[in-house]
Amino acid sequence: MRIMHIALGGCLTATPVRYGLTEDTGGHIAYVLGASGAQARRSDVTAVDIVTRGFDAPEFGMEGLQHAERLCPKRRILRLFCDNRAYLEKAALEAELPQLEAAFLDLLDKEPRPDVIHAHFSDAAQLAQRAHARFGIPWVFSSHSLALQKTGGVAPCRVERERAAVRNVHALIASSRDEAERQLACYDAAAAGRTFHIAPGVDLSDNASSSRARRLVAPWLRDPEKPIVLAVARPVAKKNLDALLRAYAGSPALQAKANLVILAGQRASIGREQSEADRVTTSLFDLVDRHDLWGKIALPRRHDTADVRSLYALAADGGVFVNPARFEPFGLTIVEAVQAGVPVVATRNGGPANILAAVNYGRCVDPDAVEGIAAACLDLIEDPRRAANAARARTRARALFSWDTWAGEVQNVYCGLFEGRRKRPAPAGLLVSDMDGTLTGDNGAAARLSQWLDRTPAIPLVVATGRSISETRRVLRRWRLAEPRCIIASVGSEVWWRGAQGAYRPDETYAACISADWHPDRIRAIAHGLGMDLQPAHEQRRWKVSFHGDADVARRLEEALHGVGLRCTVIPSHGRFIDVLPVRAGKAAAAAHVAAKLGLGAAQCLAAGDSGNDRDLLTWAGRAVVPANALPELSDLRGAHVRRSKQRHAAGILDALDDWWPQTEGIGAIAAE
Repeated sequence: MRIMHIALGGCLTATPVRYGLTEDTGGHIAYVLGASGAQARRSDVTAVDIVTRGFDAPEFGMEGLQHAERLCPKRRILRLFCDNRAYLEKAALEAELPQLEAAFLDLLDKEPRPDVIHAHFSDAAQLAQRAHARFGIPWVFSSHSLALQKTGGVAPCRVERERAAVRNVHALIASSRDEAERQLACYDAAAAGRTFHIAPGVDLSDNASSSRARRLVAPWLRDPEKPIVLAVARPVAKKNLDALLRAYAGSPALQAKANLVILAGQRASIGREQSEADRVTTSLFDLVDRHDLWGKIALPRRHDTADVRSLYALAADGGVFVNPARFEPFGLTIVEAVQAGVPVVATRNGGPANILAAVNYGRCVDPDAVEGIAAACLDLIEDPRRAANAARARTRARALFSWDTWAGEVQNVYCGLFEGRRKRPAPAGLLVSDMDGTLTGDNGAAARLSQWLDRTPAIPLVVATGRSISETRRVLRRWRLAEPRCIIASVGSEVWWRGAQGAYRPDETYAACISADWHPDRIRAIAHGLGMDLQPAHEQRRWKVSFHGDADVARRLEEALHGVGLRCTVIPSHGRFIDVLPVRAGKAAAAAHVAAKLGLGAAQCLAAGDSGNDRDLLTWAGRAVVPANALPELSDLRGAHVRRSKQRHAAGILDALDDWWPQTEGIGAIAAE
C-alpha cells in the first residue's frame, strides 16, 4: 500500500526537528514523523510520502527549499510551492490554499498516486477532498486541534473547513476519547460512526542522562541541585504558561522544594517582534521579574531534542512535569514525560485526563486555578510512593503509546476503506451480546467465538453495550473481534448499522422513537438536588445521562423522577454506575428494533450478558445465557429461557450457541442461500 500524509504548516523536515522554532512546529510534526516512520517499517507498506508546504526562509534552515527530501528508502517529504515563498504561520495559509490545491493535484498527476491520503488539520483536508473528487482516492482525517474548542475567536472559514472535513471524510482518527466522543460531535453527531480512537505513539525507550540538562539550566539557578518543575510548550497563549509561573510565584512551599524550568520555544530575541510567541515570552519574563524569581527559574533560549530528553531525566529525579494548557487535544509531551518516569500535573480539559487515567498516576487540574496547580505539584513531589507509582506508570505508558501499534491499527482502518458490500444471507437467528466481561475477558474464547460467527453468517452478531460507538470499536479491535452487523451503544440509547468502507450510520428511526418526552436538563437538576455526581463529559450522550451511585441511589433517583412526572428508565450497574435513558430506550428496546428490521422476533434471538444493565435484554430474548463470571446483581434472574453457563466470558456464549444453534448442514444451507 502507498500512503500519503498531508501536513502543510510548520517546519516539517527530517529529524532532528527544531521543535518550537515557529509557533506551528510542535506536536503535529512529531505525530506525522512518528506515524509515517512506523508505517514505513511495515512489510505491507511500499511507500510513505509526506506532503508539506515549501518556503524560502534561511533563518529556519534551507530544507524548506527542497522539493523532495528522502528520510529513508520508503519514506520522503514532498513540498508544494506557491508564488509567495515566505514562511507563513498556519492562520496565513488560508490565502494560499487555491495555489496549494493546484500544486497538489499537479503532484498527483506526476507522482505515483497513493492508495490512501491521510490529512492533518482542515487545510490539508481541503486538499484531500479535491484529490478524492478528481482521482477517487479515499482519505482519512486527523484533526489534532479543532477551532470550536478554542477559547478565543476563531476564523469562521476554518470552522466551515473542519465541518466539511468531518462530514465528508471516509474515516476519522482521534487521539483521545474526548476528541472521539465530544469534540467531533460538535461538527457532526453522526461522525462517531466513522471515528476510530487510536492513541498516538511516543518512543523514549532510550534512557537519557540528566547531565546535559544540568548544564543547560545551571547558569539560571541559584540552587541547581533542587528537583525541577518542568514545562515544555510552544509560547502561545492557549498553552497557559503564565498560569504555571503565577502558581509557582504564589507558593513559597513549592519554591522551597523545586526550581521551575520552562522550555517555551526557540527565541531569537525579546520584544522586537509583534507575534503571539513574542508577547507570551515577554509576559513570562515580566512575571519572573515582578515576583523576584531570578535564581529559581530557568527559561533557556534554545534547546534541541537531546536537551528535552535530558530534562525529562532530570525531572524524573524528584521533580514533576506540568501541562497547564487551557485545552489540550491530546498531549504528546505528557506521554513523553510519563514514559521517562516523571509524574505529571495536567489540565483537566481535553485528552490529558484520558492519558493519566490510562497510566493510573498523575493529577488533573483546573488550568485557571493557580493554587490548585501548585498544590498538585507539591502533592506529587512529596508523594511517599512517588518512585514506585512513577515506575508503574512508565511501564503502562510504554506499552500503551507505541507508534508501531498505532500503525497496525490505522492500517486496518485504511484496509477497511476498500471493503465492498458483501452479500449477507437472510438471518436465521441473532446473537445479541454485551461486550465487557461477556465477549471480552478470555482471548482464546473470544477467538473461538469469532471463528464460530465467521463460519455461521446466518447468525449475525449485534453488540449491546454501555460504551459509546467509538469506544466499542476500540475494544473490539483490541480483542480482535469481528465488526458486528449492528452496535447498540450507550446502554441501548443509540443504534448504529455497519455500512460500506467500515463506517457505521445511526438509526434515525430508533432515535425519533425514543426522543419523545426526554428532558435531560430536568433529570440533571433533580439528580443534583439529591447530591449525585455526573460521570465525565464523554460519558454523557444525547439520550443518556450518567451518574455515579449504587442501586440504592438509583432507586431514590427513580422515585424523585417519577414524583415529578418524568418517565425515564433508570439503570444501575456494576454497583457504582447509574444511567438514565428515555422511557422507550434500553438494550431490550433497541434489540427488538434491530431484530424487527432483520425480520426476526425475540424467539429467534439469543442474548448474552453479565451485569445489571443487561437485565432487560436477557429478559426480552427468547433465549438467554449468563456466563459464570456474571455479577451478583443478576443472581436473581430466572426463567426457562435463561441458561446459566458454567463457562466464563465468551466460552459461556459458545456453550449456548453450540447447544441451540449447532453448526449443521442445515445452518450451512441457510448461510449459502
